[in-house]
Amino acid sequence: MSKYIKIEEIKLSLNENENLLSEKIVTVLGIKKEDLLDFKISKKAIDSRNKRNILFVYSVWVNIKDEEKYFQDIDKLNEQIKNNIKKHKIRIEEEFIYEIKKVSNKPKNPPIIIGSWPAGLFCALVLAEAWLKPIIVERWKKVDERIKDVELFSSTWLLNNNSNIQFGEWWAGTFSDGKLYTLINDQRSKFIFEEFVKAGAPAEIIYDAKPHIWTDKLRILVKNLREKIISLGGEIRFETCMTDIEVIDSKLKSITLNSWEKLETDDLILAIWHSARDTLEMLYNRWVEMKAKPFAMWVRIEHDANLINKSQYWDNYNNKKLWTARYKLVTHNEKERSVYTFCMCPGGYVVPASSEENRLCINGMSEYNQDSGISNSALLVPVNPLDFPSTHPLSWIEFQRYWEEKAFIQGGSDYNAPAQLVGDFLAKRPSKHIWKVVSTYKPWIKLTSIDECLPEFITKALRIALPELDKKIRWFASNDAILTAIEARSSSVVRFTRDEASESNIAWIYPAWEWAWYAGGITSSAIDWLRVGESIVGKYS
Repeated sequence: MSKYIKIEEIKLSLNENENLLSEKIVTVLGIKKEDLLDFKISKKAIDSRNKRNILFVYSVWVNIKDEEKYFQDIDKLNEQIKNNIKKHKIRIEEEFIYEIKKVSNKPKNPPIIIGSWPAGLFCALVLAEAWLKPIIVERWKKVDERIKDVELFSSTWLLNNNSNIQFGEWWAGTFSDGKLYTLINDQRSKFIFEEFVKAGAPAEIIYDAKPHIWTDKLRILVKNLREKIISLGGEIRFETCMTDIEVIDSKLKSITLNSWEKLETDDLILAIWHSARDTLEMLYNRWVEMKAKPFAMWVRIEHDANLINKSQYWDNYNNKKLWTARYKLVTHNEKERSVYTFCMCPGGYVVPASSEENRLCINGMSEYNQDSGISNSALLVPVNPLDFPSTHPLSWIEFQRYWEEKAFIQGGSDYNAPAQLVGDFLAKRPSKHIWKVVSTYKPWIKLTSIDECLPEFITKALRIALPELDKKIRWFASNDAILTAIEARSSSVVRFTRDEASESNIAWIYPAWEWAWYAGGITSSAIDWLRVGESIVGKYS
């Protein structure tokens, strides 16, 4: 295992080129230029707190001659270099290499993974690398076929319940911008990002402080990951749905596919999507333990992307070195619920994400060029157990459906999305005309009052929050910004219980699915599922 020196907080101005990094490294370490063997960027971020002096901030991995001796002689270094060691958190780190064990005692029946979200794919990758030949069961279509169905829906409103933004290979992730940043500090993320890059993700995700894969790149990546799993002996069955499970003496015996095919397995991995409501109901009826959990509902807010760029970068908003401005905001109120932005899509689109007839759901996405001219993000408001009277674990599904039906009707009962300008929303009057911002939702929005399709506690919280958010980002609550409703599927409405080995109350069932409290995004979900895969590999090692 190789070692390297880690240096943080190296800064470059907008006028400085990255080729100056080597000079800065030499100065910070106080070494000769010829002693620097090589370096690579481990993290790159924009510091725009001082709008007049926007900086790029880097962390780097460095190889130098006699690095061990460098730290052994630290007392001999001058005070400036000693200060640099503290300021830049200079230290020696060992390179993390993720290793997958090969199993010697293969099970009679291969592990089965239900769902092809990144959680399931990375678990499948671990199991395939370990020679366990997993089977992935995906109830809907491959990504290319889904794209055609989604485009047809966007232009004709002919909804295919079996192939849409929610369902199919990689699920809703195929129509989002693939946000990878996470608060989880786990070295497995290095392996995950490297696998993404090998499969076609932009190389900069390795070091970007807020990495995105982007929608158009995701679609290439998904296919390449699938092919790698197959090349390692894995199998993927599309348009195949798990319709039942057989449990004997609190142990899984078999599963039923498409209501007729039975497969026995000792390892069932649940990587199901939160919108697979029928599967949730089936598992509940088969005594797989789950509990209701809080979630959130939201509207999308759209702004002119240049306006957000100006608010973040001021006079530098046209600088080509700066990517389309992003933000992450939250506002707290003692009497009302917190409101926070989520899934910010720079230069992106608001997209139709319905998966059930006569119910409206929206989402957001961005492509690599971020060039739609409009930036959007979700404005989330927490929903708590007391907001719905039933204590049944699946009662939240009916809550979601109720408001999705209201939104469908408010939009005109044709999958157009109900929308309202921020100025009109704050003034409590229906919108009638678009101003400067043109919505990216296809085919169109219906201007109205969104109060009719949101619980009162949400509209009340939003009206308090918007002026506060405007203080954090100028023009955030501008009159012509557009609010589009609704999305009620920010996360799973239930959480499966599981033990330290990631098993549920039913032996041999491993629930660690996306948004089920164990994970909250692509990276954290993939990390959690690597652990599940490791647990299963350990079982046969």
